Amino acid sequence: MIRRRALLQSVAAAGVTLATPRMTWAQSAVVAGDTKLHTLSDGHLVLPRSFVLGDMPAPGANEILTRNGLVGETVSPDCNVTLLRTADRTVLFDVGSGADFMPSAGKLSDALDQLGVDPFDITDVVFTHAHPDHLWGLLDDFGDLWFPEAAYHIGQTEWDYWTNPNTVSTIRSDRQTFAVGAANRLGEIADRITFFTDSAEVLPGVIARATPGHTPGHMAFAVLVGTETIMIVGDAIGNHHIGFEQPTWHSNSDQDPTLGAKTRAGLLDQLTQDQMRFVGFHLPGGGLGRAEKRDGGYIFVGEET
Repeated sequence: MIRRRALLQSVAAAGVTLATPRMTWAQSAVVAGDTKLHTLSDGHLVLPRSFVLGDMPAPGANEILTRNGLVGETVSPDCNVTLLRTADRTVLFDVGSGADFMPSAGKLSDALDQLGVDPFDITDVVFTHAHPDHLWGLLDDFGDLWFPEAAYHIGQTEWDYWTNPNTVSTIRSDRQTFAVGAANRLGEIADRITFFTDSAEVLPGVIARATPGHTPGHMAFAVLVGTETIMIVGDAIGNHHIGFEQPTWHSNSDQDPTLGAKTRAGLLDQLTQDQMRFVGFHLPGGGLGRAEKRDGGYIFVGEET
């Protein structure tokens, strides 16, 4: 098999430039001294409305979606990968979809290029969970690790769930490909991954927060940027509309809708009380913002950068 590194070296030696479409994906978010937190677009998903709505009260859910400009039979949530750069580390939180999930996603390489970050520069990859749009970018088009010099980190519960051979037969039938894809990709890093549990300091200034429901071992992360703590919430808050206005409604995108709703409501309450900024993987405008209470629920106040 021709490996990616060997191919690129041979192309460079021949003096050939590989032209690729350029797009401005990187969004610089927070800078404090030597520490920089960026949100990077991996593109967007295209999902049927039913994937979000499930058993939600149809009239109320449809009204919220319409008011937010979401009409038609599909929704197209953004995908925001977070990059943390300190004096000695370059850390990715999740790795996006890669080329094998859906054509509208898998654009993370464009964002990294915009920041001048080479895949070999990544020192650590920290996973919120192992769904395709967060994990499948682990491998490049040639089946090699996209970030070959990185150390990898995942919650113990999440690892145990997706590497359990029984998961593929017990998960919902429409997510069996999720289970197969997760097991295959996690197997590629089995000898170089570190596990952590709730409240652990995963890396200096990065504290894990168990936020289960979307997946059994989903994790958020409290990240210190200068003197400010910013929460990376992954998919614990999966959208900027129903998830905020009616956080206790069950979401069809959560594997355990009851637990997911409990986690989401508790997280929003904490973020609001603490006035803590956060990054959501599927929130608009790069995903960075705050939550404010309104009319018995919450609203997302984004900070496009």
